Amino acid sequence: MSLKPPFTLASAQRKVKVAQALWNTRDPHQVVNAYTENSVWRNRHSFFTGHAAIVQFLREKWAHEKSYLLRKELFAFRDNKIAVQFWYEYQDELEGMKWKRCYGIEHWTFDEEGKMKKRMMSGNDIVLEKGARRWFEGLTAEEVDRIEIPAGHK
Repeated sequence: MSLKPPFTLASAQRKVKVAQALWNTRDPHQVVNAYTENSVWRNRHSFFTGHAAIVQFLREKWAHEKSYLLRKELFAFRDNKIAVQFWYEYQDELEGMKWKRCYGIEHWTFDEEGKMKKRMMSGNDIVLEKGARRWFEGLTAEEVDRIEIPAGHK
């Protein structure tokens, strides 16, 4: 199956799960290979362009987001665009290792070779109460994907 646009339902779903697996490596040098050299990003309040900026951003992100584990799901797609909803949990080293969950939406635009040329992310973090975590180190991708996400996201 081709993971190049135009996307079908099956190829869009596969593209999302490939991205999930890639981000769960927490390796900026691996992740950056999915993006064009001049990929444009908005991540919350940060705007930047290009591989060097992406690698720097991801290094800084994962330096303080410990025990990071991410789940992405296809929200919508058309032609060379995919929208994704995501959830990830992490321990925030900047806030005393509190467990947090980030919820959000990403909008992706791809070039003709299937590399992402634009990534727009909006996300919100919540502090997790004891016992509220969903994902734990050592879970397989399949186990992460099987965990029920309630409609209220709590």
